[in-house]
Amino acid sequence: MDAQLKRGLLDVCVLAAIKDGDSYGYKIIKDMKPYIDMSESTLYTILKRLELSNMLTVYTSEHGGRLRKYYHITKAGLGRIEDFKDEWREVMAIYQFVSQGGKRK
Repeated sequence: MDAQLKRGLLDVCVLAAIKDGDSYGYKIIKDMKPYIDMSESTLYTILKRLELSNMLTVYTSEHGGRLRKYYHITKAGLGRIEDFKDEWREVMAIYQFVSQGGKRK
């Protein structure tokens, strides 16, 4: 798979994993595991990129006597998910065209 395409897909997957509630690294990996196998180093690179893009914010909170980083999706992050859904409809139309050998129905 094209590296840029995969990068974009993984970004949206991480955003989707925290869409319904703030989360932390280990839980994000665990929630995504049935769909995508991702290493911690890959996840934290994506989380940093999304933070720098203002698609999520980070805060710390104590849990079990230790500080834990939590990630919160922003309005821009939610917008990115919606943009992805629109883009995916176009990708699926292209896929149908290609899989039918360039012929219209």
